[in-house]
This record gives sequence, structure tokens and C-alpha cells, in this order.
Amino acid sequence: MNLANKLTLTRILLIPAFVYVLMSNIPNNVFIALVIFAVASITDFLDGYVARKYNMVSKLGKFMDPLADKLLVMAAFVCLVELGKASAWIVILILSREFIVSVFRAVAASEGIVIAASKWGKYKTNSQIFAIIFILLQNYPFSLFTTLPVDQITLYIAAILTVLSGFDYIWKNKNVLV
Repeated sequence: MNLANKLTLTRILLIPAFVYVLMSNIPNNVFIALVIFAVASITDFLDGYVARKYNMVSKLGKFMDPLADKLLVMAAFVCLVELGKASAWIVILILSREFIVSVFRAVAASEGIVIAASKWGKYKTNSQIFAIIFILLQNYPFSLFTTLPVDQITLYIAAILTVLSGFDYIWKNKNVLV
């Protein structure tokens, strides 16, 4: 297993730790969970960078990387709903898009069609990660100078980008469905 895949595996292994800490009553649980989530999110950037720079792109990595991203984000959003920090309808919308695109990719793969990730998918992932981080920060530092719920605004932006990226993904690859 190469370094890029080890980074991806680390992200997957951090998910249960993140969920356990966030949902526990240990002191500073949200802060500790935030650190775990941030480290896991950084591995998303690092594994891709390492894979491309050092020619470590592998089939295992192509499978595990998007899976790790989805598992991390889904786990975080479900926990945030449970904690009353995110609206269930937004999270259902986000999770639905992830399932739709995953099934769409599987259908394409069964036909021998490989669909590359788009810039909209990257925007979507980044917006989701930032929304989760801002929600875990409980609107800090914005709460110091405004009553604007920036954490919730970023969640809505993530939802919009998630839907747009899903439509873009399917529209550009609609030939898979014919």
C-alpha cells in the first residue's frame, strides 16, 4: 500500500474517532472532534497531491478516496443533525445527491465508462467541509463581530453547490443513461 492510500485509509480510520468524540460528553468534545475532522480533511488534499506528484495513482486509491470523502462528510452531517446543529432536510438533500451520483458512476463503470471528477464536485466537497467546520466552530470567529449565522449560510451554500454539482455531473454524462 503506497503513501497516498495510507493517507486515505487514515481518513477512513479517523471517522469513528470523530463520531465517538463528537457524540460523547468528554470535556471539549466539539473542539477535539473539530481537530480530528480537520486532520481527516487535510488528508483528502494530501493523498491526491502525493498520488499525483509521486505517480502513486492506483485503482485502490481511485476507489477509496471518494469513498473516504463521502463517509467523512456523511458521518459529520448525520451527527450534526442528531445534535440539532443542521437541518435534516438539508442533510437528506446532500446525502441523496451523493447516493445518486455514486449509483450513476456505478452504472457508467458497468458500461466501461470512466467519469472524471469535475471542478463542481471539488467546490461541493470543499463547501461541505467548510460548512461542517464552521458549524463545529459554532459560528466562531464570526460571532465576535456579527449576528449573521455564517455557519448556517455556509451549510446552505454547500447544499446549493451539492445540487448544482449533481445536475452538472449527470447532465454532462447523460449519454450513460441512453
